[in-house]
Amino acid sequence: MDISTQNSNTSTRYNYAWFALGLLTLIYICSFVDRQIIAVLGTNIRQDLGLSNTQIGVLYGPAFSLIYAVCGLFMGRMADLFSRKRIILVGLTVWSLMTLISGFAYSFIFLVTARFFVGVSQSALSPAVYSLLADYFKPNQRATVFSIYASGIFVGVGLSFLIGGSVAQAYDWRTALYAVALPGFVLAAIGGFFLHEPERKYSKQSGIDSARSMVSALRYMLRKKTVILHLAGFSFLALLGYTLLAFIGTVFNDVFNDASYIPIYGWFMFLTGVSVNLSGWLADRFADKWGPSSRFWMAIIAALGGLPFYWFGLFAESVATAFLLIGIGNVISSSYNGLAAALIQYFVTDDMRGLAGSVYLFIISIVGFGIGPPLTGWLIDHAFTGQYAASKALFSVFTICGIAATICFLWAMTSYEEDAV
Repeated sequence: MDISTQNSNTSTRYNYAWFALGLLTLIYICSFVDRQIIAVLGTNIRQDLGLSNTQIGVLYGPAFSLIYAVCGLFMGRMADLFSRKRIILVGLTVWSLMTLISGFAYSFIFLVTARFFVGVSQSALSPAVYSLLADYFKPNQRATVFSIYASGIFVGVGLSFLIGGSVAQAYDWRTALYAVALPGFVLAAIGGFFLHEPERKYSKQSGIDSARSMVSALRYMLRKKTVILHLAGFSFLALLGYTLLAFIGTVFNDVFNDASYIPIYGWFMFLTGVSVNLSGWLADRFADKWGPSSRFWMAIIAALGGLPFYWFGLFAESVATAFLLIGIGNVISSSYNGLAAALIQYFVTDDMRGLAGSVYLFIISIVGFGIGPPLTGWLIDHAFTGQYAASKALFSVFTICGIAATICFLWAMTSYEEDAV
């Protein structure tokens, strides 16, 4: 093969990698529209079905997150052994169908069951995607690339507020669920034609090959102090972020008595998508200049940077002031998402990429989705009173999470070099 042909093939593979990243990001956007829509419609569903804040927290959190987390571990191992393309597309089709079916619910149990199956099917996505991206791109691009993918979280959440919230206001919450479910079927068809499975880049580092058992792979990861601290720190940030998303509608509706701000809050989600990309890019630049462990500084900025904005926003007298300050806090505190997924890849061998991603998602789902929303819902219902009850509950949770996460990240930086592969 002559040099020009080789360069052409390299260019084609490089261009396709970016195309695949774009398609996978669109699928991720779709997943978060369907995942977040319950929180966006929470006030409408609560009033229509006669539910409590605690039940909305359970519906948004444990009903989805527990099965998502548990199944994700097995989906991650499957992604290391079987076709990642098929795993992704089957999951996409099933969760879109379950979101559509949710629009026919007339009871709490019906919605919980539908959310259960959304959780199972969505657990197939990110572990397989993380494995694909690690094969498509070079290691020194991971924080940047994974952050582009992770920005889909906030584009999806933003669209769920703007589209779902607007459709619910114009029609009802059931029509909103029908509307957000349909794009998933279109993306599944596109992925079937254009998404390709790349050659896997398995290595035999440290004498361990790709046939290792799931148990031995987990043992390999979790014996590393930096991995444990990574998982703990980002779990606290996930708890903060998912709690805010679960109850931002409650803050506007119950604290400030103005639900009109709920759909337009989605614009801050788009800005958060930008901050996620910027955080990943800066983390890679920090690593080039000050060493790999310095990537954790962007996580510390996320942990502490939003707290002042939350304080003044949650307890503001004006709903417009609250809207602006809470939104800015969200843009800062949620900027870690791509960085977190990328960082854990530096502590595992090539044949554990899917499983590593699923372990990360397992922990943040159990803590972030599974503990944050129901705990905060209980605090709102039982621990705090008055107009600012929801604000007091949220800020108490945010402060504890931000400080605890910072301690974990500073500690993780001290053992980074020892544990990195």
